[in-house]
Amino acid sequence: MSDPEQDLTEEDLAAKADAAGRIGADLAFAAASRGRLVLVDIRTPAEWAQTGVPAGAALVCLTSGPGRIRTEFVAEIEALLGGDRGRPVALVCRTGGRTAFARQLLIARGFARVFDVAEGMIGSSFGPGWLARGLPIEAWPGARGAEPPVTGRSS
Repeated sequence: MSDPEQDLTEEDLAAKADAAGRIGADLAFAAASRGRLVLVDIRTPAEWAQTGVPAGAALVCLTSGPGRIRTEFVAEIEALLGGDRGRPVALVCRTGGRTAFARQLLIARGFARVFDVAEGMIGSSFGPGWLARGLPIEAWPGARGAEPPVTGRSS
């Protein structure tokens, strides 16, 4: 029997999202693993170090401090997508609050397919979270040295 997520298309992904563009962590992982979207962890370096990062995720920090959005954020996401604002991207944070904001920010800047992993890493009312689902994580590479605000580690 085949995995129902194996043949996941971009259209299927959009159909599985709710009206606010929210998808579960398991669907985000399946889609990213199959190259259907770019998964981006938008948390801070301290958070990456604390829990690790979703396997295969690119790292683009949204904030430069409490309530301060990094001015480079949109440009870094665009560069990560190779300039293709229509390429599907899914954002993950701690509990889904920042991703909802970042999704709207990117849509306002012309990005067409932005998904919100609303349960985040540790869970929310949307779902149990990346960690509780037992989805793969990797150690944050910056834990061994410098703290780059962005890494292009996605497919």
